[in-house]
Amino acid sequence: MRIRPHGRRARQAALTRVALTRAAGFTLIELLVAIAILAVVALLSWRGLDQIIRGRNVITQSMAEERVFAQMFDQMRIDTRQAASDDEAGAPAIAIDGGALQIVRAFPVPPGAPPRLQVVRYRVADGQVVRYASPPLAHIGDLRRALRGGETGAWSALPMMQGVASINARLFVPKVGWTSDMGDVRSQLNANNNSVKVPQLGNAPVPRAVTGLEVSVGAHALARPVTRVFLVGQ
Repeated sequence: MRIRPHGRRARQAALTRVALTRAAGFTLIELLVAIAILAVVALLSWRGLDQIIRGRNVITQSMAEERVFAQMFDQMRIDTRQAASDDEAGAPAIAIDGGALQIVRAFPVPPGAPPRLQVVRYRVADGQVVRYASPPLAHIGDLRRALRGGETGAWSALPMMQGVASINARLFVPKVGWTSDMGDVRSQLNANNNSVKVPQLGNAPVPRAVTGLEVSVGAHALARPVTRVFLVGQ
């Protein structure tokens, strides 16, 4: 049986329409596969971006904490370097008293002005290190009242660092070593004062009872405390 030309042309036209229909769009399965691939790519991209943002936040926070640490330790270094002598303070110039680190330091004054002393205390209050500083003191009576009393309204208070879990200080006493016992400091101070009564060649200054200061600060964001050592008067 022979196929008529008219029927053959109709079948070819139908096949052509089907081919054009398939070439003009995607099937449902192809669309679902494409959507699934895009979803996976978007998820991976979001996770990568989230990790980048978290890493940047951690780095920014660490840099901010490092700056705060540097500022606080630098201020401690300045106070320790400008510490008065025990003879000028009439007591240990650096002491650990009542949970605070206390330093009697020289107050900067203009050239030609009479010298002044200042009492500085570092305390931890509500997880924050605060530096308290007395006004400049010109008389020994004012100095003794500042050493015996607390931080009054005339004192300045400078918050130094937050998130502090603990702060510990040790003093280096010659012939004793590192200690947190003020009894060792007072014994050294008495020995230094008694040595002055012994005749000496020249006018040798009275040695310091404390020649070094070690400060260790522990923070919630730190795996271990950060420790710094300062030389007294240098």
